[in-house]
Amino acid sequence: MVKIFVGGLPPEVSEIDLVTFISNYAEVVTIKMVRDKVSQKSKGYAFLEMKNQNEAEKAVSSLNEMIWKGNTLTVKISEGVAVKPQVKRFKPGNPVKTKRPRI
Repeated sequence: MVKIFVGGLPPEVSEIDLVTFISNYAEVVTIKMVRDKVSQKSKGYAFLEMKNQNEAEKAVSSLNEMIWKGNTLTVKISEGVAVKPQVKRFKPGNPVKTKRPRI
């Protein structure tokens, strides 16, 4: 699967609106619309996964710089994001390391 970035979205657009619009150009597998944590309002961009590279390139070439609902869209294939290192978690059965008491 290939991830694409879609920016310049109007704040009132929902996930369903975006998938319906994009699916006219390419098949959408997953969507992640980025929202403000407190107000839950759209930040104006989203990440979508396409089935394959051809679908993603078709969507980018068709939709980049297109005007939709009064906004100019920016659509591009997303670069790989660095993976955050995993935090070690306590697992039952493993000994717990404790600090030595201060003297």
